[in-house]
Amino acid sequence: MIKLIAFLGNPGQEYRNTRHNIAFSLFDEITINDSLSNKFHSIFAQNNGMKMIKPMTYMNLSGTAVSEAMSFYKLKRDELLVVHDDSELKVGEVKLQQGGGLKGHKGLKSIAERIGGDDFFRLRIGIGRPKYGDMRIYVLSPFSKSEEPLMKNALKEAENIIKSIN
Repeated sequence: MIKLIAFLGNPGQEYRNTRHNIAFSLFDEITINDSLSNKFHSIFAQNNGMKMIKPMTYMNLSGTAVSEAMSFYKLKRDELLVVHDDSELKVGEVKLQQGGGLKGHKGLKSIAERIGGDDFFRLRIGIGRPKYGDMRIYVLSPFSKSEEPLMKNALKEAENIIKSIN
């Protein structure tokens, strides 16, 4: 049973509305009316017993916030859901899974290192891959106008998945 949801991204205005921050966008959508606080190096929300964090540690250090919250609440890895961008999925695709490879995602790698394994649940939101160019530039770029409706639908689908596990 999922007890903690971590939404990965980077803090700061310069990262707002980028591909890498799609999980932050979802957190902002679903916690609009929740009381937010600062806890575990994160923005923290609780809704119907579900604890949610938006780590403010930057993507590559997400494990710090996640491990602090898990330790505080004495949670096991199978009680964690990590919501993140995924370049292996097409833009707008959403997939829920448990475990799986880290596929070069430094936020997932940080979490796996800090909590001792990668068998936690993941809600992967597809951001696609660039045809050409640097992946780091691509993930820190905004979605195109033609991709925005796909991402809006993806966020709604991800929100429905989270509601179904809550």
